[in-house]
Amino acid sequence: MVQKMAYQCLVCGTALEGPLGVLFHIFGVSRSKHNPNVCNRCDAHIQEGRVIELSVLFADLAGFTEMTNRLGPERSYQVVDEFFKMANDELIKNNAFIDKYIGDAVMAIFNAPIPNAQHARGATTAALGIQEGLKSVSQSLGLDLRARVGVATGFARVGRLGSPDRKDYTAIGDVVNLASRLEALAQPGEVLVDGKAFTQVKKDYPQLTPEALNVRGFAEPVEVYRIGSADRENAPIATPQPDPLAARQNVGLGTVLFTIFGAPCAIATTLSPLAILLGLGSFMGAISPIFATLDAAQIRIPLQLFAVLGAIINLYVIRRGNSHQQQNTPIELTLFEKRKINFVAGLSIFSLLAVLYETYVHIFVLGMSYFSPSL
Repeated sequence: MVQKMAYQCLVCGTALEGPLGVLFHIFGVSRSKHNPNVCNRCDAHIQEGRVIELSVLFADLAGFTEMTNRLGPERSYQVVDEFFKMANDELIKNNAFIDKYIGDAVMAIFNAPIPNAQHARGATTAALGIQEGLKSVSQSLGLDLRARVGVATGFARVGRLGSPDRKDYTAIGDVVNLASRLEALAQPGEVLVDGKAFTQVKKDYPQLTPEALNVRGFAEPVEVYRIGSADRENAPIATPQPDPLAARQNVGLGTVLFTIFGAPCAIATTLSPLAILLGLGSFMGAISPIFATLDAAQIRIPLQLFAVLGAIINLYVIRRGNSHQQQNTPIELTLFEKRKINFVAGLSIFSLLAVLYETYVHIFVLGMSYFSPSL
């Protein structure tokens, strides 16, 4: 089955197909390996240290150890590969960000980095889709495969963790541990959902009653709901939700600039010192031949234009970045994040002031034409 892909990145709106998609591909923009509906730029520049409400899903094959001993490594590898392919399709279809694969298990998070107010419904729908999809996988392989799935909703800190050489985007918090524990406690063929996640789908399963479950690592019993195969068959047909993959956003100037130039901090680091050197070039041009060289029109004017453009792009992308923050979910920025944003904004403003100062000195103090070839 050919998987349906989003026309644009679901985080920033960058075109991934069509003429703009071809243009952006030249600048190194492609689909993320974690979710092809997200661009690799967003995958690489996702903000760290955010505390956000999200839903977490864990799914694995029941009895996998026994099955491996019985089938052998080659056949077991084929089974897991088919399971992951099917699970991957269901997860991406419901806007999940696939965090990691662990043996025969998969972990996915919802509402980060792809914003989704109905993230608990998306996680539960994906969980049920995995259970249903496993029937086709079992039939094609001639095996009786069962999965256990756990879904939980809560707050977690999302960001990049790992060694200096490799860092992966992941979530840390009690909700991750709870989803993992629920997956382990679920019966084969069952989806175990915590009470908070169940609130978004309870109208579909009015017959289900809560169960207080003792979960290892949690002091108090956890309210959970068990959704079995019979419950899935008797569930009413859900009201179709707007398809986020079919919707196309307007690709604004900020998106294009971010796609081509990348993270604003990169532009500031590259271009802002040029503006500072330009200011020194005018101030000290009469004293030092080295700085006087910078004041030559053929060098000064291009550098000025690039420095001003870089500073404006910085400020514009920072402003656009604020509008991309997830809505309806509390987000906490770390002190490091705030300092980083302030540094980029301050350096950009200083660049503009340096260029203005250089122009003022060149024209009004030194009395030279703006287009004069040199001092």
